[in-house]
This record gives sequence, C-alpha cells and structure tokens, in this order.
Amino acid sequence: MAAESDKGEHSFESVAIPLMDQVFTTSLYLTKDRDEAEDLVQETYLRAYRFWQRFEPGTNCRAWLLTIAHNLFRNRYREKQKTRNDVEFDESLLDVGSRSVETQGADTPEELVLAQVLDEEVEKAMNALPADYLEAVLLVDVQELTYDEAAEAMDCPIGTVRSRLSRGRKLLHAQLLEYARRRGLVRDPS
Repeated sequence: MAAESDKGEHSFESVAIPLMDQVFTTSLYLTKDRDEAEDLVQETYLRAYRFWQRFEPGTNCRAWLLTIAHNLFRNRYREKQKTRNDVEFDESLLDVGSRSVETQGADTPEELVLAQVLDEEVEKAMNALPADYLEAVLLVDVQELTYDEAAEAMDCPIGTVRSRLSRGRKLLHAQLLEYARRRGLVRDPS
C-alpha cells in the first residue's frame, strides 16, 4: 500500500506537469520563437513521459526536464546547421514592426509576464549573448539550477558552466551598465 501511494506522489502528472511553464519559458529563450518553443516543450514532455521510469523520485525533476529540453534543442540546432544552405523567405518577418519576436502574439501568461518583466534593453542584451553563455545564464540565474544540475543539462564539465556563466554575466554587465545607471540601479563612480 505504501509503495502504491509513493507512486502516486511521484507520478508524471503530479511532478512533471506543474513544471511545464518553466520549461516553456526556457524553451522560448532558446528558440526565440513561440511555435518552436511549444514544439520543443511538447517533444520534451513526450520524451520525459516515455522515459519516466528512469526518473529518480526525490531528485530535481526541473533539472531533468531542462536537460531533455536542452539536448533536444542542441540536436535541432545541429540539424539546422546541416541544412543551412537551404534558405526560405518568410514574409511574416516583414510585418514584425517594433515588437520583438518574444513579445509578438504574447497570448499565454508566461509570455505576457516575460514581455512585461524584461525591458527591451535587457531582452536585447540577453539575446545578444552567444548561445553557450545564454544557456548558462538561463539555467543558473533564471531557472536557478545548481552548477552541477546546469552542467548535466548542458552536458559539459562544471568548470565550463562556471566559465560560460562568468563570461555571460560580464557581457550582460557591460551591455547593461548604462541602462542600470539611467534606472538608478547603480551610482555613477563620480
């Protein structure tokens, strides 16, 4: 009987499903496209459901899901690089206007919060980061994973995570220093 209730407490629906918004937010940052982010989340959850028996109850499910999402994203990115020579023109890009890709069609709660919380300058600075640095900043600073969990998600040594995080933070600091001064978040050195 105890084993049966233990399974209920650690069911896919009770443990993984509540983390979907966090996985979507990270996917949106990675893909920079709502539809691709939704596809990535769907594929992540399909894979997680298929391999749920491998998840160890009591461990960090969010880190496990983000690891799956990052691996899928990297695999997709590699595939896109292979087919890079095929260029398609998307006329919808002509109608972008002043809104960024992340805030266009922000019709889900997480997209609305993301669009409101991140000032345009902060968003630009984040999106200007090299992909490896952005991944480290997202996992550690935004998703609050430990260095060990981020290293597992990024499939690299912990030292590499620390290095990428440090470099990403320095780039963000340099890009956002004037913005922070205008907002009164830091004092002028005078």
